[in-house]
Amino acid sequence: MINVFHIVSNKHWTGAEQYTYDLVALLRNDPDFYVEVVCRKHPNVLKQYRRLEIPVSILPLKGVTDIDSPVRFARLLRRGSNIIHVHSFRDAFMAVMARRISENRDTRVVVSVHGVYKPKSNYMYTKLYKSIDCFIFSSQMARDAFVGKAKKQYADRTVVLRDSVCDSQIGTHVPDLRRELGMDSHQALIMYHGKLVAEKGLDVLLSALTRVDKSMYHLVIIGDGQAKYKAKIKGFIVSNGLVNNVSLLGFRDNILEYLRQADFGVLPSVAPEALGITNLEYMMAGKAHICSDNGAQPEYVVNGENGLLVPPGDVDALATAINFLMNDSAARSRMGTKAKHDFETQLDYPNFYKKMTDLYRQLLVKEPVVDISPAIEQP
Repeated sequence: MINVFHIVSNKHWTGAEQYTYDLVALLRNDPDFYVEVVCRKHPNVLKQYRRLEIPVSILPLKGVTDIDSPVRFARLLRRGSNIIHVHSFRDAFMAVMARRISENRDTRVVVSVHGVYKPKSNYMYTKLYKSIDCFIFSSQMARDAFVGKAKKQYADRTVVLRDSVCDSQIGTHVPDLRRELGMDSHQALIMYHGKLVAEKGLDVLLSALTRVDKSMYHLVIIGDGQAKYKAKIKGFIVSNGLVNNVSLLGFRDNILEYLRQADFGVLPSVAPEALGITNLEYMMAGKAHICSDNGAQPEYVVNGENGLLVPPGDVDALATAINFLMNDSAARSRMGTKAKHDFETQLDYPNFYKKMTDLYRQLLVKEPVVDISPAIEQP
């Protein structure tokens, strides 16, 4: 049996936490693995993992200067074959130190890189990178951005394994949004879900909506984020007369049940997406969606086929795309059907899970790391 420890240290429930939740939900019932989550004492995160009825260890996880966490975590690593799967380089420092303290040579440190980063060149990080057994990137674009010109240094320890999503049924009852919002039958229910931060381009989306007929839509925003940015968004909504057209619902469980009620979704990121989990969720739900073309999205979104791609920060292009989907239900249906087909045939969760667990086994038998994610087929 392989012991798998997932370490997450965010205060809020983000994509990395959902990624871990879905993976742990399957690992806990797999006879080949023992799984445990290590996190900080934050109620919003703890309550989600505890629903899985798995062991959860609480540590300070304060970064490179935290001595207590690796000492305590090392006690869990003294026996057996271990995979420490971390989701930030901050937590990788703790993982590497704990492995060293445990003196267990059958322990591997794996980092899922949930973003687009260039490696830091200072001594501390250079040493950390050399101690990591495998870097997992969710797209070829994200891998290329990190590896860059230093291919000889990292290439033999990197894999591209595209994330996936599954229908995690957690939380409470999901309301009928159209009835709750008092929408007319001719109005399109547009949805944005994700972190409320500047990088996601929510202000671009709201600017685009000022150029759209207000009688034709209602935008639902699901997610939480920075207080200052949320205040800015609310101020824009009020000052531009969008109060009756935009609803901020905050963080919600059972996100797929909300997505299935939408006519289409929008993720107008202005910063490059390493993959764009939000887009995969729309595809899984069989919904047309609009997203930026500045990250890995073109690796699986084909413009006009299973979604629409627009330049990041381009308000006019986004308004045009919204108008198109808002007024053409047949196009929405066609794109949604194709998106669902592409997800189920190329991006589904069972395929992702098999590749991830195969990678765990591969690392422990000390075989060379190989790229395990084939290219997405293009029409």
